[in-house]
Amino acid sequence: MIGSSEERITPALWGMASILTFGGFLSMFTSTVVTVALGTIAAGFRAPLGTVQWITTGYLLALAAMVPVSGWACRRFGTTRLWLVCVGLFAVLSALCATATSIEALIAFRVLQGAAGGLLVPAGQILFATTVGPKRLGRMMAVLSIPIYLAPVLGTLAGSVLTERFGVPWLFLVNVPLSLLCLLLGRKRLPREVPVDTRPLDRRGLALTVTGLPLLVYGFAEAAPIAAVVGAILLVVFAITALRSPAPLLELRLFRDRTFSSAAAVIFGMGIASFGAMIVLPLYYLDVRHESLVATGFLTAPLALGTVLALPLAGRLTDRIGGARVIFAGLIVTIAGTVPLALLTGSDGYWWLSAVQVVRGCGIGLTTTPALAAGLVSVPRERISHAMPLFAMLQRIGGSFGTSILTVLAAPGTVGAIAHAHWWIAGLTVIVLIPAWLLVRAESSTVD
Repeated sequence: MIGSSEERITPALWGMASILTFGGFLSMFTSTVVTVALGTIAAGFRAPLGTVQWITTGYLLALAAMVPVSGWACRRFGTTRLWLVCVGLFAVLSALCATATSIEALIAFRVLQGAAGGLLVPAGQILFATTVGPKRLGRMMAVLSIPIYLAPVLGTLAGSVLTERFGVPWLFLVNVPLSLLCLLLGRKRLPREVPVDTRPLDRRGLALTVTGLPLLVYGFAEAAPIAAVVGAILLVVFAITALRSPAPLLELRLFRDRTFSSAAAVIFGMGIASFGAMIVLPLYYLDVRHESLVATGFLTAPLALGTVLALPLAGRLTDRIGGARVIFAGLIVTIAGTVPLALLTGSDGYWWLSAVQVVRGCGIGLTTTPALAAGLVSVPRERISHAMPLFAMLQRIGGSFGTSILTVLAAPGTVGAIAHAHWWIAGLTVIVLIPAWLLVRAESSTVD
């Protein structure tokens, strides 16, 4: 019944949620805070921008490469222990980045930092999902999703301020006290668990995924078709071998469940339509309206605001009526918030554009996190460490795929090109209605 111990969120759970959300925020925040300062870093090290951009690209590729390993690492070493080690490494590597004396050293430290961050976020999600149980999963996963949407906005703004006021080293030093605080709280408050799987690592699967996934992400993000094709082939080979292995790195047999596979398709589709779309509207403010980078950060913040505002409602509704119907409604709201952006002109009012972004953000908040919760509800608790990395991989691949397509469409930087890109976003979101409807049917049949 409502309010039972199985559904009630205790103060201890809220404390755990706050700590894990803080850790996830650090990883996502660091992925964007440096981007605005690449030109300044290039001038400071007297290095070409093409080399300096690997500070960001290397970090993101390392993030992607570690996601498939996260489930095995949690089972092998214990989720809390892994999370604490990653937070500690994050602090150390942030300090090393701040004191790097060459661009090569800075890139190397950033790649290692990305590897720590790539384990940190999935480990937090796995620990969260296995602790809270299915009756509270929607509400609590909504809390843990907040940094995913806030971090890019705050990272861009903080990066501009830190670079202008304090200098480049503070882009990294800011992480040190935050990470240490997170480590201290985590050691006191997070539950301890015994490792549950002593089986050796699937080395063949590891080799295929840690090369295939970064190549695929890089190929899409940087419009490098050869890298994307090679990455896709390696992942297909991994899928074939994983289905035949008794102890694969990732349990692809989970896709045999209709609810899980439908939720996975929604997550992949929204990765294309939402994360890929984050590059389009900033181009409008920068290239068409000629706003500064800081102003653009503020003008695009309403999207994240709408998402964060919708997440608590999405969590409550998911726990009460199931995620599928929430997702379907969220997609309709997302489309309604996207079509006005496909009708952009060069003189639209900023208040109107902000309101449209809030609507679109609410739609995204009602979609992605409920899809994650709906997919996990169908998974036995002991297999969540297999499911979470799969969802994370699909989201990253979808985001990279969307970024590649939409970058090409919006590249001219004209009003027409940016509006056209938003029509594509709206169309892609409409396509996601198909797996969302299948998820409604699968969830209804489960209830019946």
